[in-house]
Amino acid sequence: CETCLPQLPRSNCTLFLCLNVSSIMLQEAKCAYIIIIMAVYWCTEVIPLAVTSLMPVVFFPLLGVQSSKSVCLQYLNDTNMLFVGGLIVAISVEQWNLHKRIALRVLLILGVKPALLMLGFMIVTAFLSMWISNTATTAMMVPIVQAVLDQMDNTEYDVTMMEQLCSLCLVISNGQVPDDPRSSEEKKMRKRICKGMTLCVCYAASIGGTATLTGTGPNMVLKGQMNQLYPNNNDIVNFASWFGFAFPNMILMLILAWLWLQCSFMGLNFKKSWGCGTERTAKEKAAYNVLKAEMKKLGPISYAEFNVLLMFVLLVLLWFSRHPGFVKGWATRLFPEGEKYITDSAPAVFIALLLFILPANKPKFIDIKKPFLSAPLLDWNVVQRKMPWSIVLLLGGGFALADASANSGLSAWLGHQMTPLGSIPPWAIATVLSLIIAVFTECTSNVATATLFLPVFSSMAASVKIHPLYVMLPGTLSASFAFMLPVATPPNAIVFSYGHIRVLDMVRSGIVMNIIGVFCVTLAINTWGRPMFELDTFPTWANSTTNQ
Repeated sequence: CETCLPQLPRSNCTLFLCLNVSSIMLQEAKCAYIIIIMAVYWCTEVIPLAVTSLMPVVFFPLLGVQSSKSVCLQYLNDTNMLFVGGLIVAISVEQWNLHKRIALRVLLILGVKPALLMLGFMIVTAFLSMWISNTATTAMMVPIVQAVLDQMDNTEYDVTMMEQLCSLCLVISNGQVPDDPRSSEEKKMRKRICKGMTLCVCYAASIGGTATLTGTGPNMVLKGQMNQLYPNNNDIVNFASWFGFAFPNMILMLILAWLWLQCSFMGLNFKKSWGCGTERTAKEKAAYNVLKAEMKKLGPISYAEFNVLLMFVLLVLLWFSRHPGFVKGWATRLFPEGEKYITDSAPAVFIALLLFILPANKPKFIDIKKPFLSAPLLDWNVVQRKMPWSIVLLLGGGFALADASANSGLSAWLGHQMTPLGSIPPWAIATVLSLIIAVFTECTSNVATATLFLPVFSSMAASVKIHPLYVMLPGTLSASFAFMLPVATPPNAIVFSYGHIRVLDMVRSGIVMNIIGVFCVTLAINTWGRPMFELDTFPTWANSTTNQ
């Protein structure tokens, strides 16, 4: 252009520059238009979320923002394959009821005192949500909670009937009807316990999903967008690094959530709740018997369950040891340039393949009439039925938006508009953004929320020269803090459907839960998160991407 411009008359030169600038701005405007339309559709759900996610495939090529080939590549990239592989392993765990066995065993070990029972439900739900979907975990745990509560109510009813018979004897002997001030108070207390026990499950499911990279959709959105926006990021967000940051945050949130639910629904009566120095009551014995009976129904661990457990443990070990950070991982030691070519999706898909090969029953060496190998641990029809394909498409649509936003120049333009935020301390920016996301995710899909906001946060970080993860990590975790409304997330809806809680109960508890979540995330990002991800510096890989 520099060689051409001097040869043009001044009027033609001005026209040339205007047309050039307008064409660049037109690209950004077209991309922004599609993103705004999709944001409105995602928030209002006028059509299914997954269908909205397919809009970039049609409109980006038609408007000249990106080619069809570039857009379609985003729908099954490395991050989506990691998600699919992890989900297949989770489906196998559900298929063989391994998650139920783990849950019942932990509950029997912890005990059935009210405080310990709630803590047990929360620990089990959070642990299972780390590996299988939050919805499946909640759907499995709530019936167990309901069975325990029903048995406790039935036992209390029997005890009450005995007390009424005793009072009848007193009436006959003394001619006086004894007062029973405890009955109404006990009913209120019983209702509060039911509310607390059911709420703890959906809250623990949302909290537990944040601890692992494959635990919930927003985490995968961050992983994919980091790879998309910063291709030279040295794999800074992988399974091991995410776990190291998010797992302590999950533990802290779980403890504070448990204390809040104890305080608001059961009271902090340690002698009554913890049973210090007391024997088990009839209700506690009944609850223990229910758990024991459910465990007995499962029988001894089967060959298939053992194999699935073995595959699950192997997958976790492969994820942690691929690129630990402090030593060379197996990818580097066993394969030339393995760190460059192998990501977390490789072991996930490898274990998923094994689940379709390994037999569900022991091979028959002696009986010639029967086949040597039985059916595999997992059948494709089961996977096809249980796989949340809509989330896969939702993730793909988000990655397509992020890629188009970066290539069209929209991300750079947004970052330039946010330059004045550089005068605000980074911790304040992160806290405010976390609060905004926590409120926004109450009325929008968690994955859609992360998909819409993370590219904006990335642009803002580049404009004010702070580490992108300093704002993207809190934003990602806050997208899972949907605690206030039944429609906010499927676990909330499942718990609400059992009829123990009202919307107002969930709103009151959820407001405090959101504050707890934002507090824990702010603490995490400003303490152990700083040295782990070197958040005090602006990385070269973020700078080079911005310059491009």
